[in-house]
Amino acid sequence: MHKIVVYREKKKLGHFGVKKLLRRAVNAALEAEGVAERCYINIMLTDDEGIHAINREQRNIDRPTDVLSFPMNELKAGEFDSRLCDYDPRVKAIMLGDMVLSLERCMEQSKEYGHSFDREVSYLCVHSVLHLLGYDHLDEGEMKAQMRRREDAIMVKIGL
Repeated sequence: MHKIVVYREKKKLGHFGVKKLLRRAVNAALEAEGVAERCYINIMLTDDEGIHAINREQRNIDRPTDVLSFPMNELKAGEFDSRLCDYDPRVKAIMLGDMVLSLERCMEQSKEYGHSFDREVSYLCVHSVLHLLGYDHLDEGEMKAQMRRREDAIMVKIGL
């Protein structure tokens, strides 16, 4: 139903089957948030070098990170309203935004946290989708706690 475009910035990034994991995570997050309308999300897979360059250029932060989210709309967390979103008639979908994911960082963090690569990449995807839907965690208060609860619930639904 949703239009989820996943592409690799560079060849030889590995991780066969990651596109399926990402599509499952996006669909689970959108369903959990009650988003019934067809949505369009771009996901670029890269490595630490690629995400470092984007982080420096877009956010003025000179280091790699695990995932970056670029929302197309200004939404309120937990209150999705399609009327507030840009719509692309060519793909007949609401434009939610773009996600950039470092597969290299996903592999490192899965080892660091002692869980599977599948869980890490799915978690970061869910995290990013929530950002596209207006969630934020810049402060340590209730908004961050709300986002963590939503992430946990969605990951349980996915089975990871």
